[in-house]
Order: sequence, then C-alpha cells, then structure tokens
Amino acid sequence: MTTTHQAASPVHQDSGELPRLSSGVLFTLCALKFVLHLFTSVRHYGYFRDELYYLDLARHLDWGYVDCAPLVAVYARIALLLGGSLAVLRILAALAGTALVALSILIARELGGGRYAQFLAGLAVLVCPGILLMDSLMTMNAFEPLFWMAAILVLARLLRTGNSRLWIWFGLLIGLGIENKHSTVFFGLSVAVALLVTKDRREFLRSWFWIGFAIILALAAPNLIWQIRHHFPTLEDLGNVARTHKNVILSPLAFLKEQIVDIHPILFPIWLSGVLWLLWQRRWRVLGLTFVVFFSVMELIHAKNYYLFPIYPLVLAAGAAALVRWLTPRSAASSGILATWTRIAIVVILVTATVPFIPFSTWMLSPERFLAYEKNIGFTPSKAEVNHAGPLPQPMGDQFGWPEMARQVAEIYNSLPPDERAKTGILAGNYGEAGAIDMFGPAYGLPRAISLHQNHWYWGPPAQHYDNFITLQSSLDDVKEYCTSYQAYEHTNPYGMAEENTPIYLCRGAKFELAKVWPRWKHWN
Repeated sequence: MTTTHQAASPVHQDSGELPRLSSGVLFTLCALKFVLHLFTSVRHYGYFRDELYYLDLARHLDWGYVDCAPLVAVYARIALLLGGSLAVLRILAALAGTALVALSILIARELGGGRYAQFLAGLAVLVCPGILLMDSLMTMNAFEPLFWMAAILVLARLLRTGNSRLWIWFGLLIGLGIENKHSTVFFGLSVAVALLVTKDRREFLRSWFWIGFAIILALAAPNLIWQIRHHFPTLEDLGNVARTHKNVILSPLAFLKEQIVDIHPILFPIWLSGVLWLLWQRRWRVLGLTFVVFFSVMELIHAKNYYLFPIYPLVLAAGAAALVRWLTPRSAASSGILATWTRIAIVVILVTATVPFIPFSTWMLSPERFLAYEKNIGFTPSKAEVNHAGPLPQPMGDQFGWPEMARQVAEIYNSLPPDERAKTGILAGNYGEAGAIDMFGPAYGLPRAISLHQNHWYWGPPAQHYDNFITLQSSLDDVKEYCTSYQAYEHTNPYGMAEENTPIYLCRGAKFELAKVWPRWKHWN
C-alpha cells in the first residue's frame, strides 16, 4: 500500500484565506502609539505655526484655500468645538497616527502575514521617525496616510479576491484624500500607472472601476470648482515657491539618502525588501509599482522629504510579510529555533536603533535638553527650506514665541490712548503671526489680525480705516517709507525661528490705504 504525501506550501501564499488577525498585537501597539504621543505632545512646546493657521481656517470654513485642501479646516473646527486647546489638536493627530498603526497591521495581514508579520509591520510604523513626526502635529499630513493606506488595503483585497466592486470604496477614500491634501492626486495617478503597465489593466474595462473614478471626481469637485472660481490660487502659490527657490533641492542620490535617514536606516532593509517582494509577486505587483512610480515622481518634481512619508507603511508592511516567509522553515527537518531567535533579534535591533531618535520626532525633551541631546548623539536633522534658521529644527522652532508675541503686541496696543487705539490695526507679516494674534489676542482685548499672507488675503481688506498699525515682520526700510513716524520694540525668543526675532513697529500716520494696496501686496508663498 502506497501513501502519497503532498509537499507543504507556505501558509496563505496562494489560497484565498487570510491569517488570523492578532487583535492583541493590534491593541497593544495602538495603545503604545497613542500613549507615546499623549505624554510628549504638549509638555514643553506650544502651538505649531501651521496649527494656528488652521484654526483661523476653521473660523472661515470654505471649499478651498490658497495653500491647502478644505478638510484640515474641518479637523481644526472640531478642535475649536472641543475648546481649541493644544492638547485637543494633538490628540486628534495622535488618534490619526494610532489608526495608521492599525491599518499597517491590517495590510500586513492582507498580504498574507501572520502574527509576527503583523507585529513587525505595526512596530516599524510605530517607531518610524518620519511617521512619528507627522503624527506629533495637527496638520493634514497626520491624516494623509489614513486615506492612502485605507485605499491600499482596499486595493490589496481587490487584487486578492478579484472583487471589482471594491473600486467604490477605493474611489471614496481617494476622493476624500484629495479633499485632505492635493498630493493624493499623485498617489491616485501612481496607482493608475501601475495598473496600466501590468496585467491588471483589465480593471480599466470594468464598470466598477469607472464608478469608483466618478466618485473621486464627485468628491473632488467642490474644491476644483473653488479653484476655478478663484483662478487656481494653489497653482499660483506653488509657482511662487518654485520661483523663489524656497525649498531645498536635492539630487536623486541625495533625495534617496534623505529618505533612508528620515525613515531611519535600520528600516531601510525592511521597506526595500517590501518593494522588491511586491514587485516579484505577480499578485501584488501593482502595489510595488505604485510605490516606485510615486517615489520617482516625487524626486522629479523635487518634493519635500515628508511628501513620501504617507506611502511607507505599505512597503514596511510588505517587508514584514516578506521577512516572515524568508524566516519560515521550508521543511519539517528544518529547526524553528534559529528562525525564532532571528525574529527576536530583528525586534531587539529595531527597537534599540530607533528609540534614541524618538526625541527628534516628538516633543519629549525640553529645548535645553534637546540641544544637549542633539550634540551628544551627533545627529542634526536636515533643512527642508533654504531660509530656515534657528537653534532648533523647524518643526520645534515654529512652536515658540507666539504667546509672547501676542502679549507684547497687547502691551503696545493697550498703552495707546483709547481714541488712538480705535484707529490702530495689527498688521501681521505671515499666517503664523496672524494666527497667534487671533488665538491669544482676545484675552488681551486685541482685534483680529490683518494679513496679506496666504488665505488671509481673501479675508480682507478690512472695512475699517486705520491711521496706525502695529506691524509684525516689517523691514525698517518699509516702515520709514510708509509711516509718518514709528517706534521700534525689540522682540526675541531664544528658541523661536530667526525670521520671527525681528522688531515690532508701531507705525503712526500710515501713508497707505489698505484697500488700495491690497491687490498688489498679496503675499502667497
């Protein structure tokens, strides 16, 4: 009697089954992620410049803005409804980051990863410096990966099951993602290109794909209509940024190097393995090509480093799934002891290498301790903008000086006689200053700030005529030219950005009328 034995195949590699979701892993890593941000977000630092701006946008809800899509104002409006405190803003960002860890675990599972792969994917996303930084501030960048990775999860399930109805959910997520941040357009186009160059191009022939595309158009239409009605201000803003060489431009090799450093070199083998494994696997090739196309486009347009951060959870999850396959014993004769200890070593190395860099991506250290730590560890984050100057990295430096600025402006304003005060406006040089006055000024009796920067330009000129102005970030030459007389007040913060450590001027007898100069003094950059 002959017994036939079938060779064991890797679990879940080709079957329609999914590994069991490790709910314990998911809950534990999500809890760690949330607690990490909860205890580091507000202790030593204040409102970030952009957070103050988004709170102003929340007070002027619209279908579009000069430099961002509309959903970020909705997040800030929710924060305002809950009190508008810094803690509320940062909790919203922490919740987004926590959800991203969960999505990464689900993607690893969708790609066939079992308990360890799910754990490794979630852990890699949790400790990734670039992702930690995004989730430490309430900006659209904290929410962008949610839309992208939820769309990737849907796409992976579609590729695994062949269920084309899932294009409806994909379209919904991409459409909302565009209303969160316009760079989602590049992500969606990268998916389309990846489909086009693989055998999965057959999806273009299915009605569900075009229904999903129609959903994207419908959801993006309100912002597109706003852009058309306002003559595409976002394109004008981006053109100004490129023309003035505001951002640091990197060569292709330098760009790749910065990505490796920002995501952390220890994670490079994981996400590179993920890219290669996705490209090798016929089923998942679309996902690998999506990353390659998006990465290439971002390098070609000289995008800022963090524009790529939202796509890394995909390749980190794929790398985790790939590593598990390579570490799994191939036969019954193979010992699992080596594989077990290898898995433990990977986690230990990963945690040991990344934990020292957590202070660079969260606000756990005071400025004094951070500067000492930065010196001791011998690592300084690179600049994203050419004119960035200050003792702290820009995300940190932009959290200092705002309450003090508002208080100093209030001292100048309230020192004026009542009749002169009524004719004095506060002219802010940028949206951070305007946001600070609007956030902290009411407690001192200050009026709303006036600014020609970014979307503030659309909210003016003010109906009231002002004879005098308290000006922020004005040059001495401008003050001499446009003011009959002036007084200068020194303003400095040791940890703030250098551009904000400039005198505050009281401009008396203004030689200009805002209503007349408003169109030509527009400042979009």
